Formats: sequence, C-alpha cells, structure tokens
Amino acid sequence: MKILVTGSAGFIGHHLAAALLARGDEVVGLDNLNDYYDVDLKRARLARLAASPGYSHVHADLADRAAVEALFAGHRPQRVVHLAAQAGVRYAAGNPHVYAQSNVVGMLHVLEGCRHHGVEHLVFASSSSVYGANRRMPFTEGQGTEHPLTMYAATKKANEMMAHAYAHLYGFPCTGLRFFTVYGPWGRPDMALFLFTRAILAGEPLRVFNHGRHRRSFTYVDDIVDGVVRVLDNPPAPDPDWSADAPDPAVSGVAPYRIFNIGNEQPVELLRYIEVLEQCLGRKAVLELLPLQPGDVPDTEADVGRLADCLGYRPRVPVEEGVARFVAWYRDYYRL
Repeated sequence: MKILVTGSAGFIGHHLAAALLARGDEVVGLDNLNDYYDVDLKRARLARLAASPGYSHVHADLADRAAVEALFAGHRPQRVVHLAAQAGVRYAAGNPHVYAQSNVVGMLHVLEGCRHHGVEHLVFASSSSVYGANRRMPFTEGQGTEHPLTMYAATKKANEMMAHAYAHLYGFPCTGLRFFTVYGPWGRPDMALFLFTRAILAGEPLRVFNHGRHRRSFTYVDDIVDGVVRVLDNPPAPDPDWSADAPDPAVSGVAPYRIFNIGNEQPVELLRYIEVLEQCLGRKAVLELLPLQPGDVPDTEADVGRLADCLGYRPRVPVEEGVARFVAWYRDYYRL
C-alpha cells in the first residue's frame, strides 16, 4: 500500500514509517521539522528513512491548506496515519495558538484530504490525556472524556469528535488511538526518560514532580507500532450491536469509526522508573522532589482489552528491557 505518515520525523512516526517500509509498503512522510526540540535529531531520523527507496518526504506544515491539498492530490495515499501534532502538555499553557493551528486546523486539513481523495482508512493519534479529570482506573474507552485539564488534551478530544463527524458524513473509516506514555530509542528530548538520562550523566538533579508518586502506563515504542499497524490493516465499519439507548463513546452505530486505548496495562511508579534507569546507567540520581504541576494527572492506567479482543494486541516489552534499550541507543547516538 501507499501510506501517508504525518509526523514522520517524530518519535513514533519515524518508528512506524520504518516498520511499514520493512514490510514492503510505500511511505510518504510529512513533517515541518519545527524547532520545538532538537531539529538535528529529527533530521537523523529522516536520514534513516531516506535510505529506503520506498520512502519519499514532503516538507510542509499541516496548517498550510494548499500544501496539504497538493500532497494528497500528488501522492494519492491509500491509507493515512496522522501522528503530526504540537506535542507537550506543559508547553500548551503558554502557547495555546500553536496547538490550535497544528492540532485542530491541521487535523481538519487531513480530514479534507482523506475526504476528497478516496482514502480507505484514517488512523489518527489521540492521547490518554483526554481522560482529564477522570479518576476511575484503569481508563477504558467507554468512560467520559468531557473534562480535559490542558489545552493539549482539549485539542485531542476535538480531533476525536471531528473524525467521527467526517466518518459519518463522508463514509470513510476513522480510528483514533489514545496513546499512553511512549518511550524508547530515538525518543523526544522533552520527555522524562530523555531528561532524566541527560541529568544523571551530567550529575545534575532530576526535577521529579508529585514527589515521584506518579504512576504511568509506560509503553515501549515497538509495542505501540505493533498496535498501530494492526489497526491500520483493519478499517472499522459501523457497529451493528450499537444501542441508541446505551451508546458506547468508543464506537459508532452510524459511522465507520472507533477509538482504542493503546498502551501497557502494567503501570509503573515514576520512582521505580528512575530506579531502573539508575541500574542501566550504573549511577545514582539526585532527586529534587516537587509538588504536582497544574494540568498533570497523578496516574494513568490503560485498559487495552478492547484492542486485544478486536485485533490481538498485547504489549510485550517490560520497562527493565525497554529502558535498557533506550540507554544503549542514547550512549551510542551521543557517543557517551
């Protein structure tokens, strides 16, 4: 298949594109290479993809309507995985307009491209952050998500609603994936594992919020990619068992649309995560324990039973193995 992957210079997008190329798909990548974090790291990811003859790259911003229209008209992808977005929960507090442009306007342009060019299936990135003020664990797709705590979460909830509207109005299948904390080689420098590794090696203190008592469904990137590929290969149809009297928020009786959690069902406390990292680095961390930040949720815990039942998905990589792989990559990439 010819597959468009937006955000192909990003962490998950780069890994997904590599997996699709490895199985013989043709991949068109789109990324604007913004400077939210190290552009050289993004270029290094793209260089790995460019080594494959099946990869072609479009340098464009999703908020540029004409550029996105030209991409769809020129490349005519059969399926689309839309991962590009302005990332970072905390960054949104001071830069809300960036999130609206990238995450909402950009999503609209992708939906319009799919609508006008016969795309067979759109898979798009949502986030566990949509669960917001919900405190019932584990998070399941049938729970309410009407109370986001950050602008980032609000844009991701908007994406889900926009995709359902388009699936209903124009009949093309859409699947949203609520990602839980993803980590691994080639990760984002603004995320905890990257920040903690850099600080420990430099002998600097780690800023640990909520006194390290966060629990997160840390999910290794290969497990995420496995789930995305399974979803991509299985477009949804309207659910004949849907009940108007008791509707399920994650499926639709009137549209080819569904939502899945994708993550690890075994949450790990942040202090344990740091302990594993210390063991892999052979160094102790200096901890600066701080209170919970505004917009942060104390815990996330993924229930991936729906994805397991529908498509056989089960994450396999424990944090001990995943963190060790990250540390090996980090030392090699930075020659430490």
